[in-house]
Amino acid sequence: MQGVTVEHESEFVGLDSATRRNLELTETLRGGESPTLFSLLDTCATAMGSRLLRHWLHHPLRDRKLPQARQQAIGALLEQDADALRSRLRRLADVERITARLALLSARPRDLSSLRDALAALPAIQNAFAADEGAPLLAQTRDELAVPQDCLALLTSAIAAEPSVALRDGGVIARGYDAALDELRDISENCGQFLIDLETRERTRTGIANLRVEYNRVHGFYIEVTNGQADKVPDDYRRRQTLKNAERYITPELKAFEDKALSAQDRALAREKQLYDELLQRLLPHIGELRRVAGALARLDVLAALAERARTLDWTSPQRVDECVIDIAQGRHPVVESQLAAESTPFIANDCQLTEARKLLLITGPNMGGKSTFMRQTALIVLLACVGAYVPAKRAVIGPIDRIFTRIGAADDLAGGRSTFMVEMTEAAGILHNATPNSLVLMDEIGRGTSTFDGLALAWAIARHLLAHNRSHTLFATHYFELTQLPQEFPQAANVHLSAVEHGDGIVFLHAVQDGPASQSYGLQVAQLAGVPQPVIRAARKHLAWLEQQSTDATPTPQLDLFAAPATPEGEDTDGDSEAPLPVEGLGQAVVAALNDLDPDSLTPREALDALYQLKALAGERGQPA
Repeated sequence: MQGVTVEHESEFVGLDSATRRNLELTETLRGGESPTLFSLLDTCATAMGSRLLRHWLHHPLRDRKLPQARQQAIGALLEQDADALRSRLRRLADVERITARLALLSARPRDLSSLRDALAALPAIQNAFAADEGAPLLAQTRDELAVPQDCLALLTSAIAAEPSVALRDGGVIARGYDAALDELRDISENCGQFLIDLETRERTRTGIANLRVEYNRVHGFYIEVTNGQADKVPDDYRRRQTLKNAERYITPELKAFEDKALSAQDRALAREKQLYDELLQRLLPHIGELRRVAGALARLDVLAALAERARTLDWTSPQRVDECVIDIAQGRHPVVESQLAAESTPFIANDCQLTEARKLLLITGPNMGGKSTFMRQTALIVLLACVGAYVPAKRAVIGPIDRIFTRIGAADDLAGGRSTFMVEMTEAAGILHNATPNSLVLMDEIGRGTSTFDGLALAWAIARHLLAHNRSHTLFATHYFELTQLPQEFPQAANVHLSAVEHGDGIVFLHAVQDGPASQSYGLQVAQLAGVPQPVIRAARKHLAWLEQQSTDATPTPQLDLFAAPATPEGEDTDGDSEAPLPVEGLGQAVVAALNDLDPDSLTPREALDALYQLKALAGERGQPA
């Protein structure tokens, strides 16, 4: 082991598994590799650059110094023609992986030749980009690309220009590196000339014009004479193999040469193996230098790729400040915008302002209106700013961020024995316990996995807790329109909605974020877009009209105000955690009086049934028209 790099959790913006999944950083919600933020950004020229980019996306930084240095480097590369640089980077081998194999003494011959060529190309790469005082990270990267001369010299002298794939095939060590190996190779390689000379001499000595001296792997060296010339074979020829039309012989001279030649070949391979193992050991002290070079190449590759993406996608450099603020002008979802661009459809950009005085945005609007996209794009812009990349916005001012939380989507956990609602509440609990004033929280449709009133009560209480206790930057999307009253209690909350307009029986989504709550949810129109059969839509419209009429005609009864602090006796706890009894006003006086007269503990089953009929009769009388 040559060294360990220690990374502290406190250095990075916290991203739990749910957040990584919901933001689709490197994997889609369906488990695919594309389209994701990584697939959009990964135009890296090398494999080591792609790996580093993936690491950056999963490890955004809390401190803003390094992200700002990366943004300065991207800005400097934007002012240059980086095509030549990226072209040179594409020709490089994976120096990082080769270095890892070297450390394990498992590098193959072609690895070493590729490493040699990469090190030799470093001066040209250094000259392919400029680094000035305005981009210190770029200048540092250029310095770290200094050629490790001793390592390059060793590889150049030891490894053949085009080594074989496997060491057992020979031809790996360069000629001139080892005199003993060169001598053994000369013996093996000069066999051809010796055989030609021997064949000429034997033809002259024996008078056999078609005599041949040859070699194969099974029988080694031999002299072949056809059967028609067998009477001319000398006495010193010893039969080695009989064929149908010829005989093969060996002579003492040829046998001696065979032993010497075959021995030299085997000894050359053994010597080459020994030299290669020694070379790997001699390269170990250079591992640190090689890792430095690999890291600099990967960083340069990522910065060049991010510069290309910023230029191509029209992204801007975010501003990092100490104030607790997220102020985004004309923000866009990078992946969705890219998908729409492929269809020549424009993306509707939106603003997002979260400050100390405006901590929570209650987002309402129809399904498919863009609520989740708006929330995710805000989180991705913040994450990209913390990575040190440019962002898809006209302007972005980002304050300190310590964690990003998301509670988006609905899915159960069958293997873990958890229902959809249990998963939802578990994630919500994690947010409520861990979010801080510097956290960004995305809450999408919290409470929808249970009954309406339970869900509404939980959504209200969670939003209230985020405002009163966590004080986090929060985007809270909901279909509970009752929640839009929350800003009346908490001025730090504000209502916004995704606009849409009805067109005939359909709906047109405008995808624009506007101030104030939505007027309606457009659920039936969205169902129609989804292909729900028309008879079902018509039946739903009739039932909706009936429900609305019932609501209008019903005698108004006081409702518990979820958004007012519950009344508590003087001296009791008023932190919002105590329970208040539900009011019973609005019930018929006769029914109330009848209930008060009952003593449930003294009733027999028959008397209880009679009392129930009496209450039903009283309710029926009150329901008759006057």
